Formats: sequence, C-alpha cells, structure tokens
Amino acid sequence: MDQIKSLTNPPILYSRFAVLSKPCPVPAEWGAYAWFFKEPPGVTPTDGCVTKDDLTLLYVGISPDKVGKPNSKGNLRDRLQTHYCGNAEGSTLRRTLGILLADKSDFPLRRVGSGIRMTFTHLGEQFLDDWMEENAFACWVEHPAPWKLEKQLLESLSCPLNIQKNSDHLFAGELKRMRKEAIRQAREEPIAQEHNQQRKA
Repeated sequence: MDQIKSLTNPPILYSRFAVLSKPCPVPAEWGAYAWFFKEPPGVTPTDGCVTKDDLTLLYVGISPDKVGKPNSKGNLRDRLQTHYCGNAEGSTLRRTLGILLADKSDFPLRRVGSGIRMTFTHLGEQFLDDWMEENAFACWVEHPAPWKLEKQLLESLSCPLNIQKNSDHLFAGELKRMRKEAIRQAREEPIAQEHNQQRKA
C-alpha cells in the first residue's frame, strides 16, 4: 500500500526535461511508474481518476513488463526515457497519446521506413515531445516484481489510458477501437516519406 501511495501521491512529479537531463533522476532498476497529465489527451475521461494539484493520473506501467524475465535489461530509466523521446513504434503510451491527439496535431499514425514500422513521422513525434513536455509528468517506485504491483494498481485505480489487463475500464474498449482504426487507416495510406528533421531531446 505504501508503494501505491507513493505513485498516487508522490512528493515530486518529474517533467520530460528532468527525466532526460544528466544525471538522470530515474534509477536503472525494476519498478512501476505512473503518469499524471495537465491536459487529458483528446476524449479521455477523467471521472474517478486520482488527482494531485492540477494534474490527473491516467496511466501506469512497469519495467520489465513480464513475469519470468530475470535477466531482462528493461528498467525504469530506459522505459521512461523511451516514452518521453522514443516513437510510437516503441512506446504504447506515445502511440495512444498520438492517436488521441491526432485531430489537434494533424499527424495521424503512418507507415514509415520499409512500411513495417508505424509512427507519427518525425514532425508528429516532435509534436508529441512538445505536448508531453507541457502536459505529462511521471513518478516511479522500485519493486522486485513490478507485475505484481501493476495488478494491484489496475484493480484499485481508474487508469483510462491503460488497455492491457484493464478490460473492465469503461474507456478500454473505445480506446482499443480507436487504436485499431488508426492502424487500419495507416495501412491504407502510402508509406510516409520522412526527412531527417532534428528532434530535441
């Protein structure tokens, strides 16, 4: 319960700038993390969600993400940095945010490269970087078996941006439908011609 409290009422919430700074404040250890948002993305419902000051907890995650990976190199630092500066192919959270914000950004999900990967293109991912800098804040707790803590979190909290293991949430079905539709549309569009625009870290 203390670890859940540490995630729902953290003493500090870290911005994108803080997580990507050096030295990084996030430990390279196993654990769970929570994301609080200033502006809920798109049509995300917030009824029943935990709030802190003017921020709302909408998503929780863990690293590593599966039982039985004793030698996993996944850790909190790598995962949070991937969410903050990776792309929609490697971050479920970024893909969800980008889909929910597509009407605002005008950058839908697209096939890129050889056509297997899907991102929001360089400019769309840059939009997400900027949006997350302004709106997305994270906290974390270390845990030797984070998948056990994840189960407790999803059973006790309203986390509308979680789909996996969260099927009982009223928004999970709609979010899953939106993601499938975005993927379907991306497959129907030609591969996006990306350029090497510089993204800020």
